[in-house]
Amino acid sequence: MDWGLTYPAHIHSWKWVSYGEPKGFSHYMPYDTQCIGSDIYQTLALVLEHTKTMKVGPGITNPRSRIAPVTAGSMATLNEIGPGRAILGISTGNTARRTLGMPASKVDEVREHVEICRKMFKGEEAPYDEGPDRWMKEHRHRYVKFLNPEGGFVNLKNPIPIYIAGSGPKMLELAGEIGDGVILFGAIGESFVDYCMEHIKKGAKKAGKDPKSLYILVMTAYYIPKKGETLESNEVKVAVGPFVASSLNLTALAVVNYETKKMKTAKGEPLPADVRKGIMNFADAYAVEEMGIEKRHLKLYSEYLLGWKKEHAPLVTPDMIKTSTLVGTPEEIRETCHRLESQGINQVMIQPILDPNQTIDSFHENIMSKY
Repeated sequence: MDWGLTYPAHIHSWKWVSYGEPKGFSHYMPYDTQCIGSDIYQTLALVLEHTKTMKVGPGITNPRSRIAPVTAGSMATLNEIGPGRAILGISTGNTARRTLGMPASKVDEVREHVEICRKMFKGEEAPYDEGPDRWMKEHRHRYVKFLNPEGGFVNLKNPIPIYIAGSGPKMLELAGEIGDGVILFGAIGESFVDYCMEHIKKGAKKAGKDPKSLYILVMTAYYIPKKGETLESNEVKVAVGPFVASSLNLTALAVVNYETKKMKTAKGEPLPADVRKGIMNFADAYAVEEMGIEKRHLKLYSEYLLGWKKEHAPLVTPDMIKTSTLVGTPEEIRETCHRLESQGINQVMIQPILDPNQTIDSFHENIMSKY
């Protein structure tokens, strides 16, 4: 099992990521959400400069934040700073887009973005289209490529793997089909992991790939309750609740039709029966109907991923904590990690919600060193 770190992109995160590297953490993939954190690529460049082997990349970016040639250029630049240490993580951008009050990207947009980046990473020409839209009234079809690949501007010699994140059936299957790896959010419970793996395998088989060739990581939160604390304790909810709410909200939104305001499963098999109701309760976790559509997201996503919202307390039940995070005794958490590995998970990536260095120390001492 590999171990990684995630966080909303923070320009000073190199300080604690470099602290975690000698303890065995091998990956850092922060969230690319422009209105919540720092710029993703400046953050990652600093991390590369202050670490020796840490593999980094956006966890995740999306097709609407930057056009594909810009994403490719940013990633190839990181690859020049840290040769062979850059990973492109991408998906529809639920958080990045909704913090703007805008809908997530389409699945086909992700596919196209990945195809362009992959060709450019290989030094090839890639078809690129723009318009028609608000600014451009006509459709334009062009080809793009790196024009100075040998000038030390970018590194195309070391491969840049592409990991695709998914929560719903369509994205999980796309990840299995065209990704080199897959990023899962809060998939910890056994049935939830099986659900994700089933759709990943379906996509891989569509492309004629061995599902075992995919590198699969799961982002989650971690906490060892102190004496007297239970999964109902406020201390536990403060420690992992922000991640529970955000990750399960993404999953719920992936299987609900918001246009009709009615609960409808997306195409694909429904969530496992034992967790479906609990997860779908998060569909409206970030919704305030009485606020105007033009500004309500400014309130809904304040302190997203980091701050505990008391209104989420009824949703963050013991079952949902177990479904999406690593909470329990050290022995129980290590046992869960072994089970995740047996289900096909290659890496557990944790988000320190409380003090980063303390979380790193605790996870290393109680989980990694005794795994």
